[in-house]
Amino acid sequence: MKKIIICNWKLNGNKKFIKKYIKILKKNKKLYKNNKISISPPIIYMDYTNKLIKNTNISLTSQNVDINLKGSFTGEISAKMLKKINTKYIIIGHSERRLYHKEKNNILLKKIIITKKVNITPIICIGENINDYNLKISEKICKKQLKYFIKKKGIKIFENIIIAYEPIWSIGTGKNASIKHINKINKTIRKYINNKNKKIKNKFKIIYGGSVNKNNANKIFNLKNIDGLLIGKSSININEFLKIIKNINK
Repeated sequence: MKKIIICNWKLNGNKKFIKKYIKILKKNKKLYKNNKISISPPIIYMDYTNKLIKNTNISLTSQNVDINLKGSFTGEISAKMLKKINTKYIIIGHSERRLYHKEKNNILLKKIIITKKVNITPIICIGENINDYNLKISEKICKKQLKYFIKKKGIKIFENIIIAYEPIWSIGTGKNASIKHINKINKTIRKYINNKNKKIKNKFKIIYGGSVNKNNANKIFNLKNIDGLLIGKSSININEFLKIIKNINK
């Protein structure tokens, strides 16, 4: 089964950058033929990127979505609009959105529901902060974050969804979670959901993000409980990203 690699560019890039990046990516398509690559540019460049990746096996991911499909909501973008430009995934609940935009679980749940409604796959981010990690309660925190959605909408909320485990203390810091820790948390997430209802088994995916780079990508990517990667900073530099792909294939 092909694994997923999401490139989250965050608030970086312009048309010149994107055109060059996609051009190089196309030239190196043999490198990622066994994987699913998805680009997540700033929303203003989503449609431009969509046109550049036409007739390729590269897909489009949105960094955000509104809880409404239409109406008087200045500055927002709807799941319907994103669907029109072939968006395949939407990142929901990234720690930066939780922190800087004060997004709580009730808002995230609405985003998950609206995303699934238009047949786009949600990528829901969960993870612990440095204090949780030091207190050795990472598993407890991740379960608690998942429990909210189950309590409100039942276990089926995780059907056809991607869960991105991202330890907050590792995002963009260069501090890497150990392979043992990553594997333990992802096993915990999978077991927790599967034990709620056996019918949901294998109907969701788990990916990892948090200072993924050329040195650790291979070991993380090839863990049994990992279905892919969510790469931030290291995906912005195309040469760095290609090195990650090469190392994954070793």
